[in-house]
Amino acid sequence: MSRVDRPGATEPSALRYGARRVARHLRWLRTEGLARLAEEKRLDPVGRLRTSAAKRSFRRRQGVPPGTARPVYVVGLQRSGTNMLLRGLDAAPAIEVRNESDRTLFHRYRLRDDATLRQVIAASRHPIVLIKPLCDSHRVDHLLALPGVPPGRAVWVVRDVDARARSAVAKFGDADLRALRVIAAGGAATIWQGGRLSESSVRLVRSFDLDTMTPPTAAALFWVLRNRLFFDLGLDRRDDVLLSSYDDSVAEPEKGMRRLCEFLDFPYDPGLCAHIERRAAHGDRPLEIDPAVRRLAAELTAQLGAVA
Repeated sequence: MSRVDRPGATEPSALRYGARRVARHLRWLRTEGLARLAEEKRLDPVGRLRTSAAKRSFRRRQGVPPGTARPVYVVGLQRSGTNMLLRGLDAAPAIEVRNESDRTLFHRYRLRDDATLRQVIAASRHPIVLIKPLCDSHRVDHLLALPGVPPGRAVWVVRDVDARARSAVAKFGDADLRALRVIAAGGAATIWQGGRLSESSVRLVRSFDLDTMTPPTAAALFWVLRNRLFFDLGLDRRDDVLLSSYDDSVAEPEKGMRRLCEFLDFPYDPGLCAHIERRAAHGDRPLEIDPAVRRLAAELTAQLGAVA
């Protein structure tokens, strides 16, 4: 399957796309501050050089033969704490991390074609290649069945709906609302946000008045749509997919990381969660969200909680 698995999809020009990125980063600076942006983008050159050197040393001394690396896909919804998870595992020299900013594997946050993905995995000298294709989360079952690649695993990360919506609006503004309007107008197949949504999910979007909907409510409804895919795709019935709660991980970092390492069959080390500040994940006041969307989110939260 090609990178653009959406008939009739078009991409913004390079200039327009660049302008959107600048606007998003400026919004993020205003709402969260420079320190938060630097942490998220891993702008510390010393830390990045240290990590890179450790991985080079691993490949030289303990590297596995090409073609034997196992892919692990970190999926779910943006602003759900996936960067925190990747930052911890990136500290392990044995793990190769391929984030959405990796231009070899990604184009504008979407995976390139399957052949490129296979080449990247096959060339790795690390036991695990950790890949974060959030915009392709609806294709994770396809990725796990990719021919010519050792059996992989996937981690679906979920976060409290209010915390995720608050973070999404702070960084992306009304992007979720605009996506919902495209889906309601019949354009689900033209954007990644509408990828493999069920007919019932599309009808659900159309049941709301999107002209009066607020960005926080839209972000919460989008949370419902994308996290519903965990069940719609049958991922809850698979042994090679783990549902990981961001909220549980920050409340008990060691317990969460031990569970993840056990799933990945990877040795636990305290350094993997040393960067996580133990705290209550969603102590802020709940957002003002449409009551109907709030009920949907509460029901799905209960379903996810039963799995996680």
